[in-house]
Amino acid sequence: MDEPTVPLGEPELWRVSAFRRAMEGTSKDGSHLSSLSPSLLADLQRFQNSGSGSGSEVLEVLAACLRHSQDMALHLDRDQHVLPLTVFPRERLFHTPLPLDTLYATRFDSVRLLQVERAVLRAPGGRTDDLVAPPEQCHPLGPLLWHLALHGPRFELLPELAGPAVYRVAPDLEIPAVLTGALAAAVGRLRQEPVSLRALAAWPGFDRERAARLLNGLYLQAGLIVSRTHPGATGDSWFSSLSKW
Repeated sequence: MDEPTVPLGEPELWRVSAFRRAMEGTSKDGSHLSSLSPSLLADLQRFQNSGSGSGSEVLEVLAACLRHSQDMALHLDRDQHVLPLTVFPRERLFHTPLPLDTLYATRFDSVRLLQVERAVLRAPGGRTDDLVAPPEQCHPLGPLLWHLALHGPRFELLPELAGPAVYRVAPDLEIPAVLTGALAAAVGRLRQEPVSLRALAAWPGFDRERAARLLNGLYLQAGLIVSRTHPGATGDSWFSSLSKW
């Protein structure tokens, strides 16, 4: 008899190899995008050329899900097992069969997106004739977004944030518990002054990657104000430093 592939007491998750075989022939790229709304589909198709092996699209797809407020089911490669996540952006919840402590023990930098499709499950409190996610398996979405932004495979700004711009934190955003030290201090400072990516990367405790991850996380929390007309919006350009001499 084969040995169990997951620890005792945890849900049996598909192996990625078996999942890929099951999905063969369903679509060219292994995703069921046709089930999504036309506007969300058009948004997601911008990421098709990057390929599912790049790892960066997990955060991009979640950002699109939030922008369009459409429930979405994601299947992720987590240590060669398929981790299903259903995101409910309007309720700011997500569903997973994996225990929460096990989920947050994940090495998020190695997580890869396998498939995305319209959600089958509905958030708790929905219509009784829908397939409702068990409430005990639904959790606040905010911490998951922070974990993926700070520790996930994407280390550059999301496409919506890239380019000449300055960034500021919305005044009503509370500093979450997952942010400590230099990250929490930066959020407080960003309430007071708009900065470019390059300027933020020069703050104590930061480099360009950490600055991009913080800005991505703030954007996913709807807590980031982006200005492309501010005079400091050219601050990410190397030429801007010439004016200081």
